[in-house]
Amino acid sequence: MAMKNKPCVRETFPLVAAFVAAFLFSFWVPSGARAGIFNSDPVRGPSLVISDAPIPADLQEKVYRVHPPAPIVEPSDLTGDSYYAPTETIVGRKVEELRRDLSDLQGKIAGLSERLTSLETDGQTKAADYYASVATISTQLQSGTTPGNPRLVQRLNTAQDSLEKLAGNVTQLNSLAVEVANVASLSSFLLEAARASYGLSGAIEEDHARLAQLEDSINNTIVVIDRILNNVNDDISRTAAYLSSERSNLRTLSLAITTGDLFGKSLSNRPFSGLSNASSEPGGVLPASAGGPSPGVGAGSAAPISKPRPLVKIRFDRPDVAYEQPVYMAMSEALDRYPQARFELVAVHPSVGNAAQIAIESSRARRSAEKVLRTLTEMGLPMDRVDLSYTPSPDAKSSEVHIYIR
Repeated sequence: MAMKNKPCVRETFPLVAAFVAAFLFSFWVPSGARAGIFNSDPVRGPSLVISDAPIPADLQEKVYRVHPPAPIVEPSDLTGDSYYAPTETIVGRKVEELRRDLSDLQGKIAGLSERLTSLETDGQTKAADYYASVATISTQLQSGTTPGNPRLVQRLNTAQDSLEKLAGNVTQLNSLAVEVANVASLSSFLLEAARASYGLSGAIEEDHARLAQLEDSINNTIVVIDRILNNVNDDISRTAAYLSSERSNLRTLSLAITTGDLFGKSLSNRPFSGLSNASSEPGGVLPASAGGPSPGVGAGSAAPISKPRPLVKIRFDRPDVAYEQPVYMAMSEALDRYPQARFELVAVHPSVGNAAQIAIESSRARRSAEKVLRTLTEMGLPMDRVDLSYTPSPDAKSSEVHIYIR
């Protein structure tokens, strides 16, 4: 009886197959289709329609459209007008700004150059007036005159007035030198700004070409500024030395007018007038107790010049050599020990290479020596206490300037 309550395998298999088919049907058929099949609307029709009709043409164009072919790039497209069309960039605007600054700077340089020319012309006129008065006095003294001639005294006063007016030009030249130095600093700033613009992002080829042209223009302007600065400093040094010499001559000329006799130039302008006595100059005449000549021998004679000894050596092996402070300290110590010392400035250039290289190095060494000389005059050292020379050296690798004390 227990065996009769258990279902048979043949009876349960159709039920299992129907359940599996229903389960798989739920995955294969979309939900809308299942709803349409099991719940079809008699008015709207079934939700799922299976058909073998082809896809509409407009839909085929959207789904199966063909991409257009890529354009063919010709070499002319890269080098033609389309590539080099005018383009405004940040670097381009920077170039225009620097160019305007350079134009303003060049205008200032032109004005400074005109002022220098005007001061030089005015100085020539005043020097001519001075020499006209001095020539009149000298001519009358040579011909013979009375002591204290009022006419000559009046000419002497006119000469002194012309000399003082010429001294006023030195003050204006000093002010001009300061302005030129300020312009030189501005030109250096423009040059650094132009070189820094090469590293800016967002530039085109034309921007760098214009930057190179601008850099060359600034460099040329710097050369002009250096030339003007050299001319101004030369005028200052020359005029200062001229004034010092002629003031001494006027004192001697005044004594000649007082006595009525012609003496000539001042002794302070003669050679060896700046030598110190033997006791203060190294290498001078030794006292008798030290084995020198006796007081009766050579008494009152000038002390011989000592052998030059090296003081400073400046190597110009790189641009912008900072030599001013060491030179100033060395010169200060030397003048403290030897107040009447003279100095020799020697431009040394390499002697290795062909003739052209030696000539270039020689010119470079001379320019360096002129630069050092200008620095010494700006420090207050009179030019009449400095001797210039140049010499080649096989040991020199670059231009050098040697300063010797004697």
